[in-house]
Amino acid sequence: MRQMVAFCLESAGHDVLQACDGVEGLEVAKQHAVDAFIVDVNMPRMDGITLVRELRALQQYSHTPMLMLTTETSAERKQQGRDAGATGWMVKPFSPEKLLATLRRVVPESANG
Repeated sequence: MRQMVAFCLESAGHDVLQACDGVEGLEVAKQHAVDAFIVDVNMPRMDGITLVRELRALQQYSHTPMLMLTTETSAERKQQGRDAGATGWMVKPFSPEKLLATLRRVVPESANG
């Protein structure tokens, strides 16, 4: 799934950094400037909601768009994502067009690419 998302974004001209889990994602985010995050809720070592909460605690990411991409559909889980600071919630399977349209809505034009 991660490779599919990366391919979709790279094909649209975005630079993509990847991490295999939440712990690695947090480390990558601390080492690089990131314009937006696409985070899965269910990841090993650190789930996506915890990752979003940890990223929001970092000053440089306090206002960065963070999209949750997941199979989770419960209202309770979505509320947990919002409470953690998620900008949006997309349910898998997703269409590349919808992912790109959502990203365009939340990322300033100057940050694309």
